[in-house]
Amino acid sequence: MNTPDRPVKLSGAVMTHPRRLEEAREVAGTDPRGRITVVVDPEPDGRPTALRVAPLSWDCVAPDATHHMVLQDDVAIAEGFFAYAEQVAAAAGDEAVAFYAGWETRNGAVARLAALTGDPWAYTLQEHVPCYALMLPAELARGYARFQAEDEPGWPYDVVVQRYLNARGVRVRFCTPSLVQHMDMPSLAGNAYHGLRQATWFAERAGDPEPYDAVRFPVVPYYQYGLARCAVRHEEGWEYVETERHLKRIGLLDDCLAALASAAPSPLSDATRRAVWVTAYAIGVVTAGSPAPDAATAEAAMRTLGPGGLCEDYPVDELLALARPIAGLATDALAAGRRARRADAARPTAPAGSRTVVTGGSSRFARQLAGLLGDGGLDAVHRAEPPSVPDLTGARCVVHLGGAVQGDDQRLDGVLKAAETAGVERLVYAGSYAVYRGSAAERIDEDALTAAPQDPVALAWWQEEQRCREWGERTGIPVQVLRLGEPVGPYAPRDGACVQWVHLAWTRQSLALAPGEIHQILDYRDMADAIGAVLAAEPSRPVFNIATAACAEEELAGLVADVSRRTPRETGPHTAPRNRHMTTDLIESELGWTSSASLAEGLRDLAQWYACDIHGGDLLP
Repeated sequence: MNTPDRPVKLSGAVMTHPRRLEEAREVAGTDPRGRITVVVDPEPDGRPTALRVAPLSWDCVAPDATHHMVLQDDVAIAEGFFAYAEQVAAAAGDEAVAFYAGWETRNGAVARLAALTGDPWAYTLQEHVPCYALMLPAELARGYARFQAEDEPGWPYDVVVQRYLNARGVRVRFCTPSLVQHMDMPSLAGNAYHGLRQATWFAERAGDPEPYDAVRFPVVPYYQYGLARCAVRHEEGWEYVETERHLKRIGLLDDCLAALASAAPSPLSDATRRAVWVTAYAIGVVTAGSPAPDAATAEAAMRTLGPGGLCEDYPVDELLALARPIAGLATDALAAGRRARRADAARPTAPAGSRTVVTGGSSRFARQLAGLLGDGGLDAVHRAEPPSVPDLTGARCVVHLGGAVQGDDQRLDGVLKAAETAGVERLVYAGSYAVYRGSAAERIDEDALTAAPQDPVALAWWQEEQRCREWGERTGIPVQVLRLGEPVGPYAPRDGACVQWVHLAWTRQSLALAPGEIHQILDYRDMADAIGAVLAAEPSRPVFNIATAACAEEELAGLVADVSRRTPRETGPHTAPRNRHMTTDLIESELGWTSSASLAEGLRDLAQWYACDIHGGDLLP
């Protein structure tokens, strides 16, 4: 990007609360030209929230300004920052510019890649926008207040900014290293449980912002909440998978784990050691095409990997003590990843003629399921509805994700008709444990339902099951029914209790609990593994119950709060449970399947997807 001949006039604000007025004035005073206004929360006695002061901060654009910047009051600013920002404003066109990327975020992981490849600018992933120091073109800044006023209330400020910029089709770029640093001050907004949050890489002095071209990495390994994950870009959007799963897909997991086994001993726990290693190894794989970074840059990038992944689990002193051994381990793993030789097409080879077609449900969830089935060795694809006969021709099995939506009979009928015409050999109908609602049994096995249930929700699911059975009896095609617990994970059905509760938590609304309610939860990876086990065996059993865990209402609400945002709960009178405990003994004894996923991880993946990835802008140009 060439710097255009465009005069820049910058205005700005520091958003603050009266308790931090002095700190805000210090931040504003770092601009030698005095263009930064201190904007104070207009309701200082209310619960502190950035949402109350943000509209005022973005609305105070100077009449002749071309760009407006909003800073937060708990930052340190690099020397030469404002001159640097003016140069960037002249070159960045209509883009948003952030000057910070936190070590605990996906975008902090992008900053780590940029540091290692020598790229001073990168575009953000779809995540909450880094708002500690954000600059917008003036007209875009002036439109924020109206958007927030009309937007769904309760979302965190940095998510509202993400929603706004996505709605306007605006990309966000950020610099590496960061030129503002988040200071370790008590959180006024109740976010102290997130732990110490700082930049992936901070420079105390601003350099030359050129070149201005920003990169976008197709794979971004990140270490967050103690978990190793990868953001992987596809044509239809981003996929977020375990890093080990990604390495297996590209044929490098065995090499990665062998290198870990021969690595130097470490005082870290086995789980932390493995997660750090696979993350840094994957970073090495991603950056291997660029010249090797100098030792100081590599050390700086790896030094914050551990604190970013563990900041919610350790107090500051312990966290910083862990940083050194993690950095040493990560630097070794980075070098091993750079030496690796990629070998794509590493998925297990599926037998000829074994294609499985996934239909029904939401397209993103069904596509994700097909990918997970592929990881397990099946030749699986997703087909949008209604599938045509050619879509199903050559398929041995159709896995249909049921919906039991009133008036939606034609959806299932279209799948059954196409499957029959295409000569499909087997149908697996993925239903719901909601079919057992109203049952009086304490423990429910597959034989518990002998007649149509009375509960209307249960009846709708029962009727879909019956239509599949009747179709199978008429055509002679084997039909199996899977009664699934409530799926949790990315793209989970929006009508599930977990998705609804995560929504309430992120938007600061109370959870209304019904004590005594039992929830049967199914991790999205367990779901794929169980379906794979069913398809690997002969269709001898007509029904299987499948769930990761059974949770009482209060227990599940606590888990949701742990992985999203702490939220008040309202408890009604104790009621007899509408859902009882569904046993999974049959699939465990007949097929040897058992749950292997962590329920907390599945809920965490659900909460992060909902917080970061449902707001549009997945494939901004």
